[in-house]
Amino acid sequence: LSSSSPARDHPHRTVINRGRTTVPIASSNSESTDVPEFEHFGVPGPRGLPPLTEYLDILDVDMMKKPNESNKMNHHTALYQSDNLIIRRGQEFEVKITFNRPFNSAQDKFAVEFVIGSSPQYSKGTYIPVFPTKDRQSPWAGRITNTSDNTITMGITPAADCIVGKYHMYVAVATPYGIRRTRRDISRDLYILFNPWVADDAVFLDDEKERDECVMSEMGIIYHGAYDDISERNWNYGQFNYGVLDACLYIMDRSEMPITNRGDPIKVTRKASAMLNSRDDDGVLVGSWSGDYSYGVAPTSWTGSTDILLSYASSKMPVCYAQCWVYAAVFNTFLRCLGIPSRVVTNFFSAHDNDGNLKTDIILDENGRIDRKRTKDSIWNYHCWNECYMSRPDLPTGFGGWQVVDATPQETSDGMYRCGPASVQAIKHGQICFPFDAAFVFAEVNSDVVFYSRKKDGTLEPVKVNRTHIGRLVLTKNPGDLTRRDITSQYKFSEGSTEERTVLEKAEEYGCKREKSNPALADVDLVLPTLEISVGDDFELSVEFINRSDQERTVDTYISGNVVYYTGVSSSEFLFRTPTVEIEPNQTVKELVSVQSKSYMKQLVEQANLHFIVTGKVNETGQIITAMKVVTLRNPKLSVEVSGGGKVNEEMMATVQFTNPFTFNLEGVYIRMEGPGVMSPKFKYYSLIPGGSSLTWAEFFTPQRSGSTRMIATLDCPALRQVYGQATITIEP
Repeated sequence: LSSSSPARDHPHRTVINRGRTTVPIASSNSESTDVPEFEHFGVPGPRGLPPLTEYLDILDVDMMKKPNESNKMNHHTALYQSDNLIIRRGQEFEVKITFNRPFNSAQDKFAVEFVIGSSPQYSKGTYIPVFPTKDRQSPWAGRITNTSDNTITMGITPAADCIVGKYHMYVAVATPYGIRRTRRDISRDLYILFNPWVADDAVFLDDEKERDECVMSEMGIIYHGAYDDISERNWNYGQFNYGVLDACLYIMDRSEMPITNRGDPIKVTRKASAMLNSRDDDGVLVGSWSGDYSYGVAPTSWTGSTDILLSYASSKMPVCYAQCWVYAAVFNTFLRCLGIPSRVVTNFFSAHDNDGNLKTDIILDENGRIDRKRTKDSIWNYHCWNECYMSRPDLPTGFGGWQVVDATPQETSDGMYRCGPASVQAIKHGQICFPFDAAFVFAEVNSDVVFYSRKKDGTLEPVKVNRTHIGRLVLTKNPGDLTRRDITSQYKFSEGSTEERTVLEKAEEYGCKREKSNPALADVDLVLPTLEISVGDDFELSVEFINRSDQERTVDTYISGNVVYYTGVSSSEFLFRTPTVEIEPNQTVKELVSVQSKSYMKQLVEQANLHFIVTGKVNETGQIITAMKVVTLRNPKLSVEVSGGGKVNEEMMATVQFTNPFTFNLEGVYIRMEGPGVMSPKFKYYSLIPGGSSLTWAEFFTPQRSGSTRMIATLDCPALRQVYGQATITIEP
């Protein structure tokens, strides 16, 4: 008996199929089986192989795979930097086969065979022979489109629901003695992708402008900041860059996803939402919100997805570090690369609610001061996820179209950190029990913020409910230009409308608890201004109290200023004041609070957000009043300039300039730069930039293709995150 257990030998093989299936379930696209060059019919005679000279022999196979040839042009794959043929399913492509003599359809029999994975089977759709004659056809249609001397052109149409991935191709000829095949040749490997241009494909998107943006565009803009002060982050999705497609297929291999599931966009997107984060499956990205990124790249430093995906595929180790927009951006690359239309969406004031109800609870003590120990729910200033476009045959009619998928690990779904696909239409209509995870996304855009007053005996009494704060604005990039598009109305009906009430009631029927009580509104209003402040500025915060009653009001007020992460989690309090404010009947009083930069600069965490929360108790009525404001501090900018050439294959130069505006030194500075279609990612490290001094970094590049694009640059160091710049360039052919 062997003392070592199989589980110990294979720590990752927790599921063993021995005794359950005759062969292991094929779950790797990179593994393959050698197909024999000659398959006998029966037993060869005593003299070995018969002479096969009079039968058809294959001299050459032309995959017609150059970027300017018809296959890649017709299939919208000419931009992929790959030497192999890349086509989309449900649409005909052509290959040229040259025989040793003219093809005679009456007596010559041949087939073009496609094989994927380690145990190809016809019944599983992993071995597909394609025949040229009408009387014999397989699920993939075949026809001869042209004959010239010894060469025929074969048209092949992969089924619109076939497996997506990398196939080997063989040409097989039947002789009376057996089947003879072409040798395995990697130049004849081809990739088959999802096809949003074809009506029979589950990802069909019948809107050319939207499709062009959500499949073909490499240039992304991701929104962040605060809903009343929106910032933009440029991103290079790079889905056509060399090696990215193989990296996307490796992600599915790494997840041990059965090959046979890889034609179903619902299964592919759900699996990928788990695989893009490293929690529980060694996926692509390690999340970190800590502020210490010394063992990797700070989330704010990345300029695109290419480096991340290539690094994961080559090192086979999760890449450090990501936050929500990095997960969403890399997921977007994965989806667009495989041909699933997708876009990155930002939800401003996104509820991350810890206990599965439709309430975000903020707990105050009896005097109206926020109790940070007991307040567990957090409101993210913004949160990014993805929408991908597909039909949903598993749901009732009408719930196909845009689906939410989210790779940021927040909560587990069926035991793993993943989220979606959840139908946006189902979220809007409160159908939150539809798979997958619609209830979680519904809460992210629909929760109420409930302020509770905690009595001495520990009981909680709701004192204020804000029903409009969460899901204040949902944005994505406009197709075809650089402006933003408000898609809030796709997630919810307008606040206060009867439809909105109906939807919330429906969600409650499915088990989502809401705050029923409506505490009486106080007769004193509290207003906080919108401020535009740069990092390092002193400023004044003006808190406005409006008395709407006919009597005098006195408010014991707590003004708290905190440095917060964009996830709404507080890092440190830099300001605390407790003024008592007296307001005459029907009058307004402004309480001015001056803030010195030195009080917050030392505590700043990345994304430099200051969060002011003002709470107070009206002495005369006992009512609680509250107001919250997020102030996003503005960072200095990088200047990016591009000069020279302006033509394909002519050398150009990109120059980044930066001046340290502070009196202190910046240490450990990384600058990164890349440009979709024109420059691969580059970076430079500066150990020190003294206060007040400037730097210039220039890089040469040679654009490979024409059109309009952007050069994107970031500067990042522990003391200063999120410094960007960009330049728009137009390259002539």
